[in-house]
Amino acid sequence: MTIDEIRDNFALLDDWDDRYRYVIELGRMLDPMPEDEHSTANKVNGCASQVWLSRKLTHNADNEPVLNYLGDSDAHIVRGLIAILLSMVSGRTPKQILAAEPIAVFDELGFREHLTPQRSNGLRSMIERIKADAHATLAASS
Repeated sequence: MTIDEIRDNFALLDDWDDRYRYVIELGRMLDPMPEDEHSTANKVNGCASQVWLSRKLTHNADNEPVLNYLGDSDAHIVRGLIAILLSMVSGRTPKQILAAEPIAVFDELGFREHLTPQRSNGLRSMIERIKADAHATLAASS
């Protein structure tokens, strides 16, 4: 699902209980992460829940590096947040990832007022991890 589709669906839901249910449903639709990728190397520090992000490096038709992600969490709502985040960054080049502003999109969707400080910190940790991956990939391809 694209971030534009998620935005459109969010706009149709006025009640935050319905929006939370939708976020949980997005998490259920995440591609499964193989058990062996639930590793210490893929674990995201700074999250109250257990969160893992694994990346695969591919190249596009212009031979630019592209980062593809799988994500998982032991918390349903966090899996949904991962799904929203990955809709913005997975399958993108490092330059596109670094230009993206996921926090602004989450704010636009109203999450700033509806996430606990712990969840907000965890979301920032996920974004920082993905941006660090993008920086490292750019450095390695230079």
